[in-house]
Amino acid sequence: METPFQATGTVLGVNETNTGTYWAVVRPDGTLYGEGQGVVMGQGGEMATWVGQGVGTLKKNGSVSYRGAVYYQTTPPTWLRLNSVAAIFEFEVDAQGNLKSEIWEWK
Repeated sequence: METPFQATGTVLGVNETNTGTYWAVVRPDGTLYGEGQGVVMGQGGEMATWVGQGVGTLKKNGSVSYRGAVYYQTTPPTWLRLNSVAAIFEFEVDAQGNLKSEIWEWK
């Protein structure tokens, strides 16, 4: 299954819009494995691309919960340090398709 999405938030203090797509497969034990890619656009013209991988679970109510890591590539000085970190994420999608995500720098 492949799914496109668009979300807003902040990256290193910059308001941004994240547009991406991810795909997932159900593994024999019922868990999910997925990969995604996308682009983040900052309000000041910043841009970064990202790729990520994660594992997830399907909930009985139709929601999905993922955990994984994202890796960025960018050139603007305000986001340059993203090139050297693994960003760990929690990604939740409810039964209606609404998503919530939090990302932390793995130090």
